[in-house]
Order: sequence, then C-alpha cells, then structure tokens
Amino acid sequence: MGKQEFTISIFSENHIGLLNQVTIILTRRQINIESITASESAVKGVHLLTMVVKTTPDMIRKVAKQFEKLVDVLKVFVHTSDEIIYQEIALYKVTTKGLMSGNIIDHVVRTFHARILEVSPEYMVIEKTGHKAEIADLLDQLEPYGVLQFVRSGRVSILAE
Repeated sequence: MGKQEFTISIFSENHIGLLNQVTIILTRRQINIESITASESAVKGVHLLTMVVKTTPDMIRKVAKQFEKLVDVLKVFVHTSDEIIYQEIALYKVTTKGLMSGNIIDHVVRTFHARILEVSPEYMVIEKTGHKAEIADLLDQLEPYGVLQFVRSGRVSILAE
C-alpha cells in the first residue's frame, strides 16, 4: 500500500528531550515531519505534540508503538485526515500599495474568508485559517501584489466524533 497522510497526537509530560527522541524514531525510518505543533492540552500538566507525516499504514503502526514506549509519553493517537477536524493558521504581510489598487483587498478577504489584522502605509497583515491547500491558494493570489513575509503554523486537530 502507498504512502498516505497521518496526524499523530502524542500526549506527554513536558520534559526536555522528548521531541529529540521522537525525531530520532522518525529519522531512522526516513519519515519526514510535514507539520508540527506543540501546546498544552486540556489536562493540566499534559502537553500535546501534533505531527503530520506521510508514510504507509504499516509503518505508522510501528512508529506509534515505538512512541508509546518512550518514558514521558502518556498516550499516542494516529488518525487519517477524514477522522479529525483540523486547521492551520497563516499570516501574510503584503505591500499596502499593491493591495489597494482596484478592489483586490475586498475580493481577497471575501473569497478566501480571510481577516485583516493590521494596516500601515507600507504593509497589511492578513490572517487565514484553513487547510494547507486553501492557505497556498491565497498565497498564490497575493504573490503579484508583493508578499513581504509569509508564515504558516502546524496543524491543530480534534477528533470528529
């Protein structure tokens, strides 16, 4: 079976070195991390590491078992994209002059369900939450108007049940 995208959620105690141990396990199997986010969870003292990887179902099972053996790891969950609700956030810093020509800014905000966070004479900061493809589409749309900076977060997700 071919490679597919998986979201791995690792619940752990917040100790130094866990990320290093996780990346060693993935590196040994030549699995690249497509996206990574770390944060506190709903449980006090428990942190959540969310990663997106592309691999085979057989390999992801093996990797998840290895993660569960790590001392600081409390629980590991692996999901496909259709089993979760997920989002990423992106910020685009674009030249004000470029976006003010015509009514492109109105078009961008409405069409892409984006939000303007800041406006100055030199630049505007636009925020977009969504999936990776939506974020990339907006970047493509903004490129001709002078993108000064672009940043995208890792995935955050919850179970769709």
